[in-house]
Amino acid sequence: MFPGLTLGRRQFSDLSEQEVLALAISSEEDDARIYRSYAARLRKDFPDSAKIFESMAAEEDEHRKRLISRHQARFGETIPLVRREHVAGFYARRPVWLIENLGLDRIRDEAANMEREARQFYLRAAQSTKDAATRRLLGDLAAAEAGHEHIAEKLERKHLPDDTREAEDRAAHRQFILTWVQPGLAGLMDGSVSTLAPIFATAFATHDTWTTFIVGLAASVGAGISMGFTEAASDDGQISGRGSPVKRGIASGVMTTIGGLGHALPYLIPEFWTATTIATIIVFIELWVIAWIQNKYMETPFFRAAFQVVLGGALVFAAGILIGSA
Repeated sequence: MFPGLTLGRRQFSDLSEQEVLALAISSEEDDARIYRSYAARLRKDFPDSAKIFESMAAEEDEHRKRLISRHQARFGETIPLVRREHVAGFYARRPVWLIENLGLDRIRDEAANMEREARQFYLRAAQSTKDAATRRLLGDLAAAEAGHEHIAEKLERKHLPDDTREAEDRAAHRQFILTWVQPGLAGLMDGSVSTLAPIFATAFATHDTWTTFIVGLAASVGAGISMGFTEAASDDGQISGRGSPVKRGIASGVMTTIGGLGHALPYLIPEFWTATTIATIIVFIELWVIAWIQNKYMETPFFRAAFQVVLGGALVFAAGILIGSA
């Protein structure tokens, strides 16, 4: 219920100029490695796409060399170990195996996202340094990453000639998913699943619909507040590009509360078995809605998403009933 906590992480605003350069160096190393993995994955079936990713990896290598040279000139040979996972709210790269198995379209889109996020980082990093040469280098790299983003978009248009979406529409859609869909989906999953056990345990332990409703209401509202504040506090969106933390917090908090209230509200019905039957039906509707959202917006195969969500929800549901009936 508390994803994204940043204990032990540094805020980007607290990094020194040397640490910002070290972070940029490690990020370029990671991105070059990811692009080469994409190229290897695509080389057999999509050789033209593989060449583009190889070229992008070579560009990342060149960026890394320029950053290392600047670090040597400013701070010497010893580069601090600063990586993405050390910085709160810094954009994260998905593991390659989660992307490559979903096909070429997803890899193209992921590449565009990578370059967009890298550009935002360099723009922010340039604002944090007072050294003119370092600022100029970071600004140049931001421009170069923007160029890479256009390359990735051209790659998509080349292989999908019938696709008439404009770049602005794609960017708006990506932002909608990052700001609203992802945190909302996480909240809906948490609210729907995590409240199952306490609600149904209370129901079968007491057979009192009003008590069950009060427990469900408290669990849902409490989970919504927790998820909302956690989402808003975990990432300010400036580097990750995920958008306003307030919007993401609202999406996560509201959907968490809705997920829990869905199967708590039927217990306003005084008759126990009627309320329980309706609540059970609503639970399975909620789980199928979660699977549908994952399929539509997160490109998760529907039956795999349904199996994971329904199985997990059914286990929690059964645990609540067993505990309440003990």
